Amino acid sequence: MPETDPQRSEDIRLRVPSGARPKTLHDETLGIGDLAALTGVPVRTIRFYCDEGIIESVRSVGGHRRFGRAAVERLGLVRRLRGLGLGLPAITAVLNGERSMAEAVAAERAALDVRLADLAWRRALLRAVEEASPAERGARLDLLAAVEDGCAARDALIDFWRRTMVAPVAEEMFTGFVAMAVPQPPVDPTPSQVVAYAELVTLVADRSLLRGLLARGRVNVELIADENELMYGIAEACGMVEPMVRAGEPPRSGPELDRFVAAHASVRGRGDTPEFRRELLANVAPDRDQRMRRYWRLVGEVSGAAATLGSTHLWLTDSLERWLRTDR
Repeated sequence: MPETDPQRSEDIRLRVPSGARPKTLHDETLGIGDLAALTGVPVRTIRFYCDEGIIESVRSVGGHRRFGRAAVERLGLVRRLRGLGLGLPAITAVLNGERSMAEAVAAERAALDVRLADLAWRRALLRAVEEASPAERGARLDLLAAVEDGCAARDALIDFWRRTMVAPVAEEMFTGFVAMAVPQPPVDPTPSQVVAYAELVTLVADRSLLRGLLARGRVNVELIADENELMYGIAEACGMVEPMVRAGEPPRSGPELDRFVAAHASVRGRGDTPEFRRELLANVAPDRDQRMRRYWRLVGEVSGAAATLGSTHLWLTDSLERWLRTDR
C-alpha cells in the first residue's frame, strides 16, 4: 500500500476507537474561508482575531488555520458585540468569563451616555452663539469659553464653595450643600441654560465676591461653636419656607424666621433679641449681595427649580430685614 504523502493533503489522522472509521482534521474543523462564509466575517478580520487570542485555531500539516464548530458561535457573538460598539478588551473579558455580558453592555451604554451628553452640550453652545445678535456674538463667544467643558465648569463652582468653607464642615454635609448649590450640567441643555451656566462660572471668578464670603467666614469661626449644627438648622428653616417661595409669597415674620434666627443664636450661645437680629443681618450681608442674588436666580434657570436653597435663604434674610424695619 503506498505511503500517504502528508504534503498532498492537510488531513491529519486522529485516534479513534478500534473498528471506527478514521476521522481527519477536515472532518472535525472548518477552514478559514468556510468560517468566513458561515459568519460573514472577512478572512482578514478572522486572522486578526486569531492573532489577538479572541478566536482559537489549530494548524493543519500544511500550516493552514483550522477552526472547531464552537468558533462559529464565538465569532458570531464577537460580531454582534462589535456591532453594539464594544471594544475588543471588553469583548475578550466577556468571552473569558471575566465579565458578564450585562456588565459589559452597561459599561458601554454608560460611556455612550457621557459622549452623548458632551455632544448635546456642544450643540447648545453652538446654538447659543448662533442665536446671538451680530452685535452680541463676540461677547457671547467670550462668555461661553468658560463652559466649553460642562464638567470642568461644574468643578469650578464646587471649588468656589469649598474655598468659602473656612470652618471645618463634615464632607457629607458639604456634599449635600453642593447638590443644592451647584446644578449638574443638563443632559440636553438649551442655549439659555448654557449661557446661564457660563454666567455662574463668571460670577464665582469674581475675587471680591469670594473675599466678602471669606471675611464673614473668618469672623464666624471665632463665634460659632458648630458649623455643621448651623448648616443643619439653616437647612431646616429653608425647608420650612420652600412652599412659600414656590408660591411667590413675599417675605414676612413667622415661625420660619424664628427657626432661622434660633439656629444662628444657638451656635453662638446667644438669645433671640432685637440686638442679636441686627447683628445677624449684618453678618449675612455677603449672602444678600446682588451678585449672590444673581447666582441663585441662575441656578434656578439651569436646574428649572422654582425654589433653590439660595432663594429660600434670601427669603429668610429679607424677612429678617423686614422684621427689623417694620415688625418689631
